[in-house]
Amino acid sequence: MTFTEFINRLTRELALPLPGMQVQLRMTSNRRVREMMEFRQSEQAIKSSVLVLLFPGRENAQPTFVVTLRPTYEGIHSGQISLPGGRFELTDENLMQTALRETDEEIGMDPAEVTIIGQLTELYIPPSNYLVQPFVGFTSGSPVFNPQPKEVEQIIEIPVRQLLDEKNVREKEISVAGIQFSAPSFVIDRTTIWGATAMILNEFKEILRKTGL
Repeated sequence: MTFTEFINRLTRELALPLPGMQVQLRMTSNRRVREMMEFRQSEQAIKSSVLVLLFPGRENAQPTFVVTLRPTYEGIHSGQISLPGGRFELTDENLMQTALRETDEEIGMDPAEVTIIGQLTELYIPPSNYLVQPFVGFTSGSPVFNPQPKEVEQIIEIPVRQLLDEKNVREKEISVAGIQFSAPSFVIDRTTIWGATAMILNEFKEILRKTGL
């Protein structure tokens, strides 16, 4: 399957009803489920968006997406793996523009080179009070990334087939602010993806299955 054929199939699948929260919740710890039950979505939730950015892999042109490693800092998301994105600003026309702007700011991806083909189910994150709208987009060329050092310590490129490989789903012991807990995670090479990012990617994974990749 060529990259163009894959994008065409994925675009059709994204136009159908989404798998939704029940699939997102498969990649969450019992602790996160309790948080979602105890902390109802706030009317003052901070609107934000992220981007699943697809592009042809550099070696074999297989569909690949990018995640970022956050720097270590004083905050609840310190050192975590994230999709590029961030909070909505009043200068943004909509959340799609937020995702494109933040992706440009974080990894240097020109919004003019990205085509948005759909979106996933929004996700509320209780610890940070963020309401995240994920978008899916692609660029046909081989991107040259330019990470913003204050926001991105490392850019990690992951072939989507790695996301589909069930051997890469494991239960991992996680430590956040001195609290230890176990959480289902994607473990790809040396990269561990858990929490909200894993939940978003699990829904994306469910959609990927239907493309026949």
